[in-house]
Amino acid sequence: MAAVLRWRYGTVTNIRNSWRGSCEVDVTIEARTPDDRTEAKALAYTHMVGQPQVGDRVLLNCNALAKGLGTGGYAMIIALPDRLPPDDDRPGHIVKARYTPQQAMMLAVDEEDSPHRAAMTEVDHIDGMPVIVADLHSALAPTLAGVLADRPDASVAYVMTDGGALPAWFSRTLDGLSAQLAGVVTTGQTLGGDLEATNIHTGLIAARQVLRADITIVSQGPGNLGTGTTWGFSGTSCGDAVNAVAALRGRPIGSLRVSDADARGRHVGVSHHSLTAYGRVALAPADLPLPLGLAPELDAKVRDQLDGLPDLHRIVEVSTEGLVERMRELPVRLSTMGRGLDADLGYFLACAAAGRHAANLLS
Repeated sequence: MAAVLRWRYGTVTNIRNSWRGSCEVDVTIEARTPDDRTEAKALAYTHMVGQPQVGDRVLLNCNALAKGLGTGGYAMIIALPDRLPPDDDRPGHIVKARYTPQQAMMLAVDEEDSPHRAAMTEVDHIDGMPVIVADLHSALAPTLAGVLADRPDASVAYVMTDGGALPAWFSRTLDGLSAQLAGVVTTGQTLGGDLEATNIHTGLIAARQVLRADITIVSQGPGNLGTGTTWGFSGTSCGDAVNAVAALRGRPIGSLRVSDADARGRHVGVSHHSLTAYGRVALAPADLPLPLGLAPELDAKVRDQLDGLPDLHRIVEVSTEGLVERMRELPVRLSTMGRGLDADLGYFLACAAAGRHAANLLS
């Protein structure tokens, strides 16, 4: 029977780069078919497989490599079979990546063995905290810039949902922004944050109660699943997140995915991802920040599309004065779908405007 994983052996030939929880290496792959690549980049999650060294034999999953994927186009290191890492007997019994060969045992912030258990059970709400919900992981950095532009003293947490990459270690953005974030909470099947949570509800409570966040940003990890159909994309979780924030007595803010640079018509103006998530999945009201200063044609299209959304939501016009400069000062590179700040300015302004609006809600 054929396997759904492309199993290959390889040898580490060079250590390329490392960031928190990840190590990027070059590997020589032992080909099994004439179409196999024999040289490639590979990625190891060091908390799972250990630290690769030059000369190590590695067991690889080459699915993403064979399919030519963009964000995830690595050979993934499954194990260092000749040099297994020591066991980690830390407390915790919450399993993530459940019932897969690489399921991991984590300590959830809300379980009985957690040192934060008391804080997590004291309240069952987030006390009006503004929560910005975004479709793509690329929204995190510009949204944070928008918050800090007006409230540089604000404590901002990031809650990661499981629509994209599951390991937070995959994100170089999180590594680069670590000094500017109060912390990262990985929820559901995601893992590798400063705190692990069972679901988005306990993740939001952890952001408020444990990280003491004034504002929280919610999005999926890097990598976005989309099929080009009305419902077939991972960003429907934005609507679910709005509902969760409302259920916890927070203040939901829906960041709009806006672009006039995307070649795909369904993402021009306000992306159909935002229109579906906020227009059809979200059952609770949210603030939808509309950035001022968009290019005239883009602005007109966006306003026309927003007119078609349910009256449930509140459209809030937000000044973008000074936000481009704040985004340029970020310690990470801005990129969405391969486009930088100047190539897709409307997208980044919409994200930053959502951050500014959240900052202005703080008393």
